[in-house]
Amino acid sequence: MAFIQFPKEMKWGAATASYQIEGAVNEGGRGLSIWDTFSKTPGKVYNGDNGDVACDSYHRYEEDVEIMQDLGINMYRFSVAWPRIFPNGIGEVNQEGLDYYHRLVDRLLEAGIEPLCTLYHWDLPQVLQEQGGWDNRETIEAFVHYAKTMFKEFDGKITKWITFNEPWCVSYLSNFLGAHAPGYTDLQLATNVAHHLHVAHGKTVIAFRELGTQGEIGYAPNVEWNEPYSDKQEDKDACARANAFFIEWFFDPVFKGSYPTFLVDWFKEKGVTVPIQEGDMDIIHQPIDFVGINYYTGSVGRYKKDEGLFDHERVDTGYQKTDIGWNVYPEGFYNVLRYLTKRYGAFPIYITENGSCYNDDVENGKVNDQGRIDYLKQHLTSLHRAMQSGVNIKGYLTWSLLDNFEWAEGYKMRFGIVHVNYRTLERTKKESYYWYQHMLENNFFEV
Repeated sequence: MAFIQFPKEMKWGAATASYQIEGAVNEGGRGLSIWDTFSKTPGKVYNGDNGDVACDSYHRYEEDVEIMQDLGINMYRFSVAWPRIFPNGIGEVNQEGLDYYHRLVDRLLEAGIEPLCTLYHWDLPQVLQEQGGWDNRETIEAFVHYAKTMFKEFDGKITKWITFNEPWCVSYLSNFLGAHAPGYTDLQLATNVAHHLHVAHGKTVIAFRELGTQGEIGYAPNVEWNEPYSDKQEDKDACARANAFFIEWFFDPVFKGSYPTFLVDWFKEKGVTVPIQEGDMDIIHQPIDFVGINYYTGSVGRYKKDEGLFDHERVDTGYQKTDIGWNVYPEGFYNVLRYLTKRYGAFPIYITENGSCYNDDVENGKVNDQGRIDYLKQHLTSLHRAMQSGVNIKGYLTWSLLDNFEWAEGYKMRFGIVHVNYRTLERTKKESYYWYQHMLENNFFEV
């Protein structure tokens, strides 16, 4: 039996997102977001579910902070609903919205839990979407204004900020694959959105520095890892393209000031170009303080002509799967973290999302989610391996604190270490919660 021991200074936490847990969509002066619209469009979300109530954390945030305090975490990642601050995206600020987040942040600080605030976790104000959304460069300026408002309001109380969560999902999943709000299927549109998110990120970092805001700022891309099926060059190239769609496309502009040429050329062959304006790349290429990494899964892949966007085929080699159908692939976690460090240097990393979907229910007052415990053990072991290999890990936040509204999957899929009864809103701590709690008490676990 071996022990996996983490450094004493390691930050440990859990993560959530505003639309997935808050509810109270018509309270406190909140405006509509694109997810209010998308979730109420027939056929877009499983069972017609929506976030109107979700976990009701808008009203139950004190109970949720008590759960965190009992868990023993020292960092909590949450996101702000832009429409709570600016119901129309721009214009007059909504003080009730600011007051809610002040109450939440104050309660976290009282509990000794550091707030890690994400400015954009997908809930674009619907008014801005009707004006073109992220395809309209005016949305960039609206976002920077919103971000500056938050920086000024919470300066000294929140000292870690994330600009965007999973820009790949905001752009390609939502505007090319159509699976998330606003639900379009246009590759050029998705590429426009991706670039405009980059520009908005860069301008926000600049504003953060110019304001002299206390603390650190970064962003949180989602990554996957595709391992070549064989040593054939065509398999390696196909996986390189599939990986770059998540990694280089969203890291190179920030860290290197350019897009990866091989992927730019690949898109050009499909008639798609990046809408770069003069000065954009300098704006994007701003020094940041850390990166949040969201990792869940990966696969083995190989070349197959005309398969998907990149002539890339996933091959099922027998990995266990979570209840959402994603491979349990801890080796990919290790590989992608090492790759990022090799390519971009040993920049500080917080694992801002890592977790698994197991839909175990309450039985005799308990939720025995052994699958999630095994997933955590495997991925924390891979994380430790990466740290031993020189990856600069500062903290780990599991997804998610609570079962919640799982976007297009509605309430069918559960990622929480705390079970939520969606009829009564009762919280029940799962066995994975108690495993994580015990690990945090000792800062190590056995494998």
